[in-house]
Amino acid sequence: MQEFLWKVVSAVILALVEGLTEFLPVSSTGHMILVKDLLGLETPPDRVFEIFIQFGAILAICVIYFEQLWRVTKALPHNENAQRFFLGLFIAFLPAAALGVLFADNIKYYLFNPFVVATMLVVGGVAILFIERMVKIPQYYAVEDFPLILYLKIGLCQCLALVPGVSRSGATIMGSLLMRVERSAAAEFSFFLAIPTMLGASTYSLYKSWHVLHYEDLFVLVLGFFIAFFAAYWVARRFVSFVSTHGFGIFAWYRIVIGSFMLGYYSLRTAAAA
Repeated sequence: MQEFLWKVVSAVILALVEGLTEFLPVSSTGHMILVKDLLGLETPPDRVFEIFIQFGAILAICVIYFEQLWRVTKALPHNENAQRFFLGLFIAFLPAAALGVLFADNIKYYLFNPFVVATMLVVGGVAILFIERMVKIPQYYAVEDFPLILYLKIGLCQCLALVPGVSRSGATIMGSLLMRVERSAAAEFSFFLAIPTMLGASTYSLYKSWHVLHYEDLFVLVLGFFIAFFAAYWVARRFVSFVSTHGFGIFAWYRIVIGSFMLGYYSLRTAAAA
């Protein structure tokens, strides 16, 4: 009974972390690595649980933007902007997907550790502050109006997020800002790009991890799915309007503070263990 309760507690905490951070430029993967390491959390089957909570976060975006996505989908046969948007979304998805399939195991082996995460949180925070100061007058205000080359450039920026701690949304949003995309459009496209990217990565991971899925874990998986969904829904509903008014500075300073604290903590822990 005690073991089951610990699974439930771990599931709740990790699902909240996933839902609250997935669409913010603070790195959900990095936060998951740090929280697991600090609290010793485990939710067997570990990888499958992460896939389920990612599905929950994806569903939140699909629900929030259902009307817009459905409108663009219906217009696909006869509307040039809709056709360009879907083609552009596919083009933006490809670079990170290809690199992920080719190098996922090596990336996880060499880079998925708390020190890399903490370092990249700080580096990414400084980069956000720097980019915010560089932002010029926007040229693109609607995700359907991007030229195809812009979709590709944003997709290449997303490749940086293969390093834990960088943040998928952070890389795509900051890359978009550098290419003169308006803040709210940059955030929205980050959401849309998350759908094929996360869905593809999660489906691929689920295929590879299917053998560790057991019926006794179903409650924890479903619980995590719904908690991640509601947390992501709550964040995503407010994010675009927030950054349109306040910018991304608060996320940059959050990254710098958390990353610096964790670097200090791990340095002390390493020195104590020596």
